[in-house]
Amino acid sequence: MVKMSAVYQGEKHCELLHEQSGSKIVTDAPKDNAGRGEAFSPTDLVAIAMGSCMLTTMAINCEKEGVVIKGSRVNVEKEMAANPRRISKINIVMHLPQSVPHDYRKKLEGFALGCPIKQSLHTDVQVPVVFHYDL
Repeated sequence: MVKMSAVYQGEKHCELLHEQSGSKIVTDAPKDNAGRGEAFSPTDLVAIAMGSCMLTTMAINCEKEGVVIKGSRVNVEKEMAANPRRISKINIVMHLPQSVPHDYRKKLEGFALGCPIKQSLHTDVQVPVVFHYDL
């Protein structure tokens, strides 16, 4: 079990704490929802967490099999729906090393698509993922 906490700081800002490591993140409401957009919004964190989760899930499996993906990166765009306000779409673009063997790429992509966050989101959330082997 991982313990975390959040404290409301006022003006739609929260400070989040990962208790085990002491790491902190601040959030703000987005400009289009009464905030100033001065930090990640909670829904921004969900979207970028999915990208990070995909990279991490791939890395865990690649390390077991001796495939190097260091330097890989992900670009994420989040789209919101209005009624009810919710994440409607998370566009994911993965940039991976050209050195990943061609016969391993589908397996690698399967690891990304099986990440725990993607598996945890409601099926109504669209998650198109594009893989580029261009690094």
